[in-house]
Amino acid sequence: MKINQAVQILAYRSLYMIVYTLSLLPMTFLYAMASFAFFLSYYIIGYRKEVVFQNITRSFPDRQYGELHRIAKKFYTCFAAYFAEIIKSVSVRTEIMDKKIIFENLELIDQYVNSGRNVISCMGHCGNWEVLNFMPYKIQHDMYAVYKPLKSAIINMLMIKLRSRFGMKLIPDQSAVRHILTKKQSPAIYLFLADQYPRIKENGYRFKLLNQDTYVFSGMEKLALTTGSAVVYLHIVQVSKGNYKITCVPICSQAEILNKREITQRYVDLLTENINEEPYGWLWTHKRWKT
Repeated sequence: MKINQAVQILAYRSLYMIVYTLSLLPMTFLYAMASFAFFLSYYIIGYRKEVVFQNITRSFPDRQYGELHRIAKKFYTCFAAYFAEIIKSVSVRTEIMDKKIIFENLELIDQYVNSGRNVISCMGHCGNWEVLNFMPYKIQHDMYAVYKPLKSAIINMLMIKLRSRFGMKLIPDQSAVRHILTKKQSPAIYLFLADQYPRIKENGYRFKLLNQDTYVFSGMEKLALTTGSAVVYLHIVQVSKGNYKITCVPICSQAEILNKREITQRYVDLLTENINEEPYGWLWTHKRWKT
């Protein structure tokens, strides 16, 4: 076991050094690599092309074929560029990141935390959602990202390293409830990507999302209700290539005053608005409508 762990650590460090070295390259070169990756994934390999076109077509039944095709193509273009931006974030100077990412209404989160409440900040896979890792640099409170550990221990270690550079703390999803309940005296912000396909499908948490019946992850709402947290939606759009705006939109100041499903319904409505504003920015490769 110890030998296996040593091999994994060595592999992780070697992989990190490769990524770090790549991050030192000029952004124009990284974007050129991304363009080549787009060409391969879209024209040659056709990575999940059937899934992407099916998801987009069903989500926007009133749009013409040409528009749907443009959305899909731009999605692949942006998706490849996101990887270049993630690589660059490994070594890019903080002041450069600060110019590229605009946060609006952050004072709302400060207000909630200063009043003694935890904040559940939820979002979708919109735009380059990894830019949220920069958010702890902009606030004066602890911020935790709730994540599902990856099957590969090596890749999991790498992603934790990349995501924690600016102060983000990561918590495995199975430990989130216990962590928050044991930190009652230290209010903080907890980040959830809540648009993933849930492992447990609950009919009580099935909503209309983009014209389709969709099972939605219930853990975010249940955790907010259990802990009496405030809930905020993080609306992400791409202002221009490599530049993003994140707006903090209130869902509720006290989760316990809302009825069951109401928080999740508001989340679904805000996610829908986010996707409609920038349809190419959502992660269409996921099989969200398996059933």
